[in-house]
Amino acid sequence: MTSDVRPDEDEAVVPPGRQRLPGDRVALRGDLRAALPDATAAVVVTVLVFALLWARMESGESDTVAVMPFMDDPGTYWMYLLSQAFGWSGLLWAWGTVMLGLLLSGPRPARLPVSRQVLERWHRTTSLTTMALMFAHALMFAAELVRYETKVDWAERLWVAFADTFVPGWYDSGTGQVAIPIGQGALYLAIPLGLLFYVRHRIGANTWRRLHRFVIVVYVLSVWHTLLYGTNVWYGEWPRTVLWLLQLPVALLLLLRLLRPARRAERLGSPGGGAARPGWWLRVGGRVAVGAVVVGLVVVVVSGRDGGRDRPTHAPATAPHAQETD
Repeated sequence: MTSDVRPDEDEAVVPPGRQRLPGDRVALRGDLRAALPDATAAVVVTVLVFALLWARMESGESDTVAVMPFMDDPGTYWMYLLSQAFGWSGLLWAWGTVMLGLLLSGPRPARLPVSRQVLERWHRTTSLTTMALMFAHALMFAAELVRYETKVDWAERLWVAFADTFVPGWYDSGTGQVAIPIGQGALYLAIPLGLLFYVRHRIGANTWRRLHRFVIVVYVLSVWHTLLYGTNVWYGEWPRTVLWLLQLPVALLLLLRLLRPARRAERLGSPGGGAARPGWWLRVGGRVAVGAVVVGLVVVVVSGRDGGRDRPTHAPATAPHAQETD
């Protein structure tokens, strides 16, 4: 989720014999230092979300408790609430860094509130913060599983928690059978795709740029994971509507980026012959697909029909961890 380079600039490819990239290491260290204020803000937001989730659980308004009544005890399940809070702040930071990336990768806007260099630095630092928040979200989920499995020894508790959280296909209960692998996919793609920016001189600018486009897949997987597994947005109420509304600017910017690509080689033009024709149809298909997504998002938001469940009048009697949340 790191910054795109200017469309008319290609990075020099490092000669094959070069083994050390001190410039790249300095860039990463510098971005880590620059990310400290951003990470501090993310921690503050996480604490606020945690406090909100705790207060809703204590007041009896928690959607998580509506899904899983056994969790009606924030003092016991505080690590689970913290995992939720990291998940929500991580999704918010992912939204921000994707928006910055789409803004930077397209044609330059006529007016920017700050310089392009500042926006690029923000994009890189928010990307690093997002990866940290995603990992913290998964780590706190694993910690809650360790706390929960009290009937086995510590070695087995640690292994089960690790496998359920980080091994795709291991978790075998309820909605998590689908939702957890989707979240794992987002995490395992985000880290290498984000950090590839710092070795772009080794792999070549064009290779990095092609791989970097798949960052949007990370964001889609993150939203999908949240819709499936986030009990805070299971029901057709305002949190779910807000989540859908946030996707509109992402889809619109992506569509604008496809319709008006900054790089000449990416412009649609007319279909060529031979090898160029498959690429032309692929670009057309991408534009049509994103346009359909934008229309679908508008219909969902206006109609309020997005597959969300109705909040139950009486809390269901669910078994522990049968239908967990994000």
